[in-house]
Amino acid sequence: MPQLFTELGLSAQTAYAQLLDASLGAEHARSVADLPGSFNAKTVKGRLYWYFQYTEPSGKLRQVYVGPDGEAVQRLMQRKTEANVSAALQPLARSALALGCAGILPRHFRVVRRLADYGLFRAGGVLVGTHAFLAFGNMLGVKWSTMERTQDIDLAHPGKSIALVLPGDDEARVDDAITSLEMGFLPVTGLGGAAGATYLIPKEPEFRLDFLTTLHRGGDRPFPHPRLGIPLQPLPFMEFSLEGIEQTVLFCPEGAVLVNVPDPARFALHKLLVHAERKGTFRAKSNKDLAQSAHLLDYLWMHRRAQLGEVVVDLLGRGAGWVNRFRQGVEALRRVYPALEVAGALVEAVESGAARGGRRANREGTPPS
Repeated sequence: MPQLFTELGLSAQTAYAQLLDASLGAEHARSVADLPGSFNAKTVKGRLYWYFQYTEPSGKLRQVYVGPDGEAVQRLMQRKTEANVSAALQPLARSALALGCAGILPRHFRVVRRLADYGLFRAGGVLVGTHAFLAFGNMLGVKWSTMERTQDIDLAHPGKSIALVLPGDDEARVDDAITSLEMGFLPVTGLGGAAGATYLIPKEPEFRLDFLTTLHRGGDRPFPHPRLGIPLQPLPFMEFSLEGIEQTVLFCPEGAVLVNVPDPARFALHKLLVHAERKGTFRAKSNKDLAQSAHLLDYLWMHRRAQLGEVVVDLLGRGAGWVNRFRQGVEALRRVYPALEVAGALVEAVESGAARGGRRANREGTPPS
């Protein structure tokens, strides 16, 4: 079987690490001085106070209180005349790309960066799908043998189960962010006339934004998230990916943006869980799920076997429904990638786990599923 990944050179891995560190620093250093706008002074009872006024891309006028006139405020105003911290990431991003790291399409980058600017990732948003898969390559220091591009951008949020991932007190008006892009994205409406959790450009229906979440008591109906301003589409097994989150950086020649992504092992196994869920017109996406899972599992089996084993044990302990879906995904993996060593190991793990579950169920007087 052809190798599913190749190691990036040390210079490329170093360039990625430098870009990630710089992006983390830029995120922590962001302030009103990095927004397009101006400082305005007001005199109240003989004392000077400073405000920062700016217009969002959506057209809304915002004013942020900065503080009374003093040394700290003067330093902040001086910073406004210096280079924007985000602009400083551009040369690092270009260097990483030149050395072999994987970038994303510029217009996809603009969408993700705008969502980040409006606080989606600070509010617990997670990038999933093909863009996360591309980011994993840079994170793990490899280049995937398949670099299939996608026109959709998949994002997830734990919704009502915010404790699964990041602190979610921040508000992120994702609807305003999408409108401000002025790219023509419109929400797709359901049969009842209510807006769904997908946005697309009518003239380019393949270019779409999907907002996902975990299943909840409302079933699979879209869940309107009050702090995000958009509906989220519940999907089965989504919580498995969102229980382990890492930060990485997406980039293109225009710059870089810090995002949240799932733990690579959980992402890979989740792809096997949902493989059997894809039917009809979604079969092509199912094949892509399987390919991405195979690439990641091949790497994890070689370099992070213990970590992968822990995540498999976690999955197999979640009940018969989970095990049955996982078995279907693993069987498909072994059928399509018969030479993949990890596929055989996963088959053995599933059978062993199912056998233990069956013996336990028999002891409890309940027939195994």
